[in-house]
Amino acid sequence: GVKGLVSVREPGVMRRRFLVDFFAEGGAAVRADDAHHLARVLRARPGQVFELSDGTSVWLAKVSRVERDRVEFLLIEPAAASELPLDVTVLLSIFRFARLEWALEKATELGAGVVWPMAAARSERALVEAAPKRTARWEKIVHEAAEQSRRVAPPRILEPARPADAFRETAAEVKLLLSERRDTPPIERFRPAARPGSVALAFGPEGGWVDEELAAAREAGFQEASLGPLVLRAETAVIAALSVVLCTWAGT
Repeated sequence: GVKGLVSVREPGVMRRRFLVDFFAEGGAAVRADDAHHLARVLRARPGQVFELSDGTSVWLAKVSRVERDRVEFLLIEPAAASELPLDVTVLLSIFRFARLEWALEKATELGAGVVWPMAAARSERALVEAAPKRTARWEKIVHEAAEQSRRVAPPRILEPARPADAFRETAAEVKLLLSERRDTPPIERFRPAARPGSVALAFGPEGGWVDEELAAAREAGFQEASLGPLVLRAETAVIAALSVVLCTWAGT
């Protein structure tokens, strides 16, 4: 740790974690909404200890200065920086924003590393056209969810694309397209014998996939998988599929 400071590790203590842009010269600073939350809601004071992550490593850090839009820290010592042992990409067709944004939050909590919005054939055109303007809001949502769930970094949100392009450009060891079509094999059947390094999960819009999208997915190496006999809303399917991956495949 930083010279002259003793360890502040306490067994069983779960400290709040905040994301910063970078560490520099034994210190770091939290700005904007996070600074407001620290100063106004948590009433942070010099000497209090929190966890900070720059997206790569995590440090215990002591508050050194509190301002309205900036809270400064001194780094103390490295802290545990655990993430899921596999990379998960979520290809998410654009649907009603309130539900989509809830899905973004939960996908972050469940370990997604990349989220790729898709302008599917059955996505509403008005939503597709408005999606690029929502990027800043979506990044804020995953930022806050990553802090809450003690992630090292939030997922990356890519620019919206057509499903065929996203399917073709997605590289993963296991690629699954969630489908509600009858006779689709259950997702459990695709669990590999050994833990994969990467998984891609594609979710359709309200109304489901069209034949051209299914064909493009198959051509790109995706296999259709089912989450059971019930028809789930897209945001529910995201949670169900990621839960399977988190609870079973990640520990394979």
